[in-house]
Amino acid sequence: MKKLLFTILSMCLVSGLAVGNEKREVVVSKFKKQPVKIKPISPTKFDVTDKKGNNYVVDLTGHKIIVVSVSEPGSEGKSYAVDEDGTIWWVDEISSGAYGGHETPSGIFHVLLKRRYHMSATHPSSDGKNNMDFEMLFTHDGIALHLGNTRALSHGCIHVGRKDVEAMFKWVEVGTKVVVLRGSYGHFLNEEIEAFKRDIEAYNRSH
Repeated sequence: MKKLLFTILSMCLVSGLAVGNEKREVVVSKFKKQPVKIKPISPTKFDVTDKKGNNYVVDLTGHKIIVVSVSEPGSEGKSYAVDEDGTIWWVDEISSGAYGGHETPSGIFHVLLKRRYHMSATHPSSDGKNNMDFEMLFTHDGIALHLGNTRALSHGCIHVGRKDVEAMFKWVEVGTKVVVLRGSYGHFLNEEIEAFKRDIEAYNRSH
């Protein structure tokens, strides 16, 4: 039942976000290629090629995961919350690092700390207001998921919109895995929705 309820929620979120997929003005040639390559092979398993060219599979089944498909050409500009059993229960629109050296790195990380209120020390706002509220830091050089403008590329962080960031912040724990990748992940949510539809049809036939 928990899985079905989460899937219904995902269906509502996907339909709501479909309207919000406005085009972003990006320049394909200016985004740098990442030395680490991540390819999802299931909702919780990832094919990884590291900086040295070593290839291996990382299985995160049993862990909470935030999967980020960056806002670059060929990717989705979305993040997904994945439960320990592989259920994708939340999807939202994000923006990631800008071209020219600010690209968000691909990789598998984990949340190092959470701060409800925070001002960037590297890029403080000119008006003195916090610009990294709901911070979920996942690299030692300051890259985090946090409240931000999802229509603007960042200095490397993941901007999460106001309507989504509080729910994410509450769900995420220190230690939650963060997977940042180029390419798509949303097809796993589509498969989950289709499986749910088949379950409903089977239930209706049997009652």
